Amino acid sequence: MYTRRTLLATAALTLALAAPVGARADAPIPVVATFSILGDMVARIGGEHIALTTLVGPGGDAHVYQPTPADARAVSEADVLFVNGLDFEGWLDRLVEASDFDGTRVVSTKGMAALPFEEGDDHDDDHAGEAHGGHDDHAGEAKGEHGHSEHGHDEQGHDDHSEHAEGDHHGHDHGAFDPHAWQSLEFAVTYIDNITAALATADPANAATFYQNRAAYVAEIEALDAEIRAIVAALPEDRRTVVTSHDAFGYFEAEYGLAFEAPQGLSTESEPSAADVAAMIDQIREESISAVFVESITDNRLLQQIASETGATIGGTLYSDALSEPDGPAGTYLDMMRHNATTIAAALSSQG
Repeated sequence: MYTRRTLLATAALTLALAAPVGARADAPIPVVATFSILGDMVARIGGEHIALTTLVGPGGDAHVYQPTPADARAVSEADVLFVNGLDFEGWLDRLVEASDFDGTRVVSTKGMAALPFEEGDDHDDDHAGEAHGGHDDHAGEAKGEHGHSEHGHDEQGHDDHSEHAEGDHHGHDHGAFDPHAWQSLEFAVTYIDNITAALATADPANAATFYQNRAAYVAEIEALDAEIRAIVAALPEDRRTVVTSHDAFGYFEAEYGLAFEAPQGLSTESEPSAADVAAMIDQIREESISAVFVESITDNRLLQQIASETGATIGGTLYSDALSEPDGPAGTYLDMMRHNATTIAAALSSQG
C-alpha cells in the first residue's frame, strides 16, 4: 500500500522527469571566457549560476596561445563564449570553427571607443580624447566592426584588421586598435555591462542576481579608480615615465596620465629592432629613468639587458595580459590593477 508521503514523492519525481531540462533546479549555464582577466570579470557577475571555463589561465600569454582539444570541447558545450575582441585572440576563429560552437559569442569590448594603434604611436592626448569623449559618441569606430551574434559568429572585421596587421604594424598580429582595453577601469565598466547583459539574456531567471552583482562590482571598480588617480597624482610630474616589456598599457596611460614606453609592440610575438632598443636606451639615459618594469608573461631578458646597460634597476613585475595564480599579487582583476599602480608608484617615487 502506498502511503500519502510515497504518493507525493512519486508525483514530484514524475513532474521533475517530465520537465524540460532548462526548468530543472537552477543548473549553472556553461560559459567560456578566453583569458584569465576576462574570466575573472565573468565569474564576478555569474557567480554560482555559471559553470565557467577559462581557456588561457593565470600566467598564460593569449598572444601565443595554442588551443587544445579540451578547449574545443569546452567551447562546443558552452551556451555563451566571452571574448575580448579587437583582434586580441588571433586563434579564436579557428577554435570556434573546429568546435562547431552554436551558442552566443559576446565581444566584451562592444560599444567601446577603442584606442587606434599606429606605428610609433605613443598614445598621446589626442588618442586619450578619442577614448574618453563618451562611449556613445565614438562607439561606431569600434562597435560597427566588433558586434556579436547568437549563432557562434561575431562581426569583428577580421579581414580588415588582418590587413592592417600585415601591412602596417611591426609584425604583430593585432589590427587597427589596441586590444588591451581592460587596462582602463572606466572601460572595465563596459566589459561588465556587456557581460551582465549577455548572462541575463542567457539565463533570465537569474537576471536580477546578475544585475545586483554588477552594481556591487562597479562600485568596487569606481572606488579603485579613485584610489589609483590619487596614487598617480602624488607622483612628481618628472617621474611619470614607465618602461615595460611590450606595449600593453596604452589605456592605463590615457586614463591616469603616465607615459609608457616599450621596446616591443602590442603583441609579445613582435620583435623589437636594434634601432628600437638603441632608442629606448638613449631615452632612459636622457631622462634619467632609474627603474624599468618586467612583465609576468614576457621573456624579460631584453629588458634586463637594457637595465644593465643604462644602470636602471628592475622596479618590479607588472601584470599586463594575465592574472597571477589566485594566491599571487594579481589573483583578481582588481588586485592586478591595484598591484600595477602601487608597484609603479613605489619605484617611480624613489627615483632621483
